[in-house]
Amino acid sequence: MTDCRLYLITPPKLDLASFKPLLAATLDAGDVACVQLRLKDVGDDAVKRVIDALRPVAQERDVAFILNDRPDLAAAGGCDGVHVGQDDTPYAQARKIMGRDAIVGVTCHDSRHLAMVAGEDGADYVAFGAFFETATKEPKARAEPEILSWWQEMMEIPCVAIGGVTVENCRVLVEAGADFLAVSGGVWNHKDGPAAAVKAFNAVIAGA
Repeated sequence: MTDCRLYLITPPKLDLASFKPLLAATLDAGDVACVQLRLKDVGDDAVKRVIDALRPVAQERDVAFILNDRPDLAAAGGCDGVHVGQDDTPYAQARKIMGRDAIVGVTCHDSRHLAMVAGEDGADYVAFGAFFETATKEPKARAEPEILSWWQEMMEIPCVAIGGVTVENCRVLVEAGADFLAVSGGVWNHKDGPAAAVKAFNAVIAGA
């Protein structure tokens, strides 16, 4: 099994001028596999501006830059991939828009069936969760760590653990077989700051 890595999700609202250097410092603090831009209640032009500002920060550090929900904007903005939920653009359509070489990940909640379908369709990863209480968004389902172990036995495609993941609770997910820990508040709201959070997550991953 490959080592687990961090999958960083941006805060739902951000101030671009202050967030850009913060993101750079956070990515410089330790291993991060990818950054997902997930903004709430903003128009397309605002999303495009944020992509143009933040995508280079990630890509210059060999960190994949993924947009949530919108394959059209992801493709147009030069993103490395897109993440789609069950209520967003269907996988096949997202893949068609993004192209064969882009990353397309799919939310599967706590459903083994949805994950198998996504995997067989060609998704680059499946995301399970929420595993813990989360303030970022209202979870549609609660998942148990054993679903990660089951997935590792069944499929080669990476799995992402999402939902309320913090430095304090993530070890069980790493040990269960998560390939990636998707973290938002657990990094941005960390008591010692995001850079310290990245270091702490990587320490837990290394020790698990």
